[in-house]
Amino acid sequence: MNLRDDNSGQLQFSIAAVERDTGIGKDTLRVWERRYGFPQPGRDNFGERTYPLAQVEKLRIIKRLLDAGHRPGQIVALPVEELQRITLSLVAGPQALPRGLEGVDHVLQSSIAMLRHHDIDGLRSSLHQAVASMGVKRFVTELLAPLNAMVGDAWMRAEIEVYEEHIYTECVTGVLRQAIHQLSNHTPNRHPRVLLTTFPQEEHAVGLLMAESMLMIQGCYCLPMGVKTPLGDIAKAVVAQQADVVALSFSVSLNPNHVLDGLAELRQLLPPQVEIWAGGRAPVLQRRPPAGVTVISDLGHIETQVQRWRNRGT
Repeated sequence: MNLRDDNSGQLQFSIAAVERDTGIGKDTLRVWERRYGFPQPGRDNFGERTYPLAQVEKLRIIKRLLDAGHRPGQIVALPVEELQRITLSLVAGPQALPRGLEGVDHVLQSSIAMLRHHDIDGLRSSLHQAVASMGVKRFVTELLAPLNAMVGDAWMRAEIEVYEEHIYTECVTGVLRQAIHQLSNHTPNRHPRVLLTTFPQEEHAVGLLMAESMLMIQGCYCLPMGVKTPLGDIAKAVVAQQADVVALSFSVSLNPNHVLDGLAELRQLLPPQVEIWAGGRAPVLQRRPPAGVTVISDLGHIETQVQRWRNRGT
């Protein structure tokens, strides 16, 4: 429950509200308080911890950095200005679009502007128009991939709120699902049979839908399972559906240990002939490519991997 301090008029949050808002557990908050001297809660009339808004906002930044791989001992005690500087170092600076794609830039900039002005109907309409004019393949690789990166970077820098990122995700999800439905009407069902999902800790579905659309363009038979699937259930589904490939998507916020440990465990659970394709923005995939896993660093490389798979038996 949110509180309002009678003395200062400053908005206060209970420890339960902070846990819900930041994703940082109550026990962790108490440990940090003792170990690092932050957060520094006050007390209400019942002796319960209360946290001012400034501390909650700092905790949100800390959670972003933890998700990006930083350790609590490195960052919790730092001033908020230093934390903001670190978040800026995590994201790529402005990049020139490849030659031939300069015309996409105005769509990217207008999409970000519409998101910030909460013009969701305008954003949805613009994206649908882009699919119609560019085709699904170009829309995904040339527009949506850089747009996702821009939104993710803006979130890391706290330039957009969590709810705005969620609204964007739902908007893009709807556009992609409609595009996939249109592809399913005329795409032949050919091998490989690809099961698409994410690990239990990964709730982001946009990358998975982007991969599904690219696989369908290549004529693959797609078996989407949604997000947050337990590893044992992935293995069972592979056998039941006779899948040839498991395609997984990892966002930049996923804990690197969850990525590597989960991939190693899944590799042991699956038959050796079933391939694992891992993609997304998780940096650990590029730094430490797991054994027995094909890392797809760019959506455009899906076509190459599909052709390689099909050429195995020729």
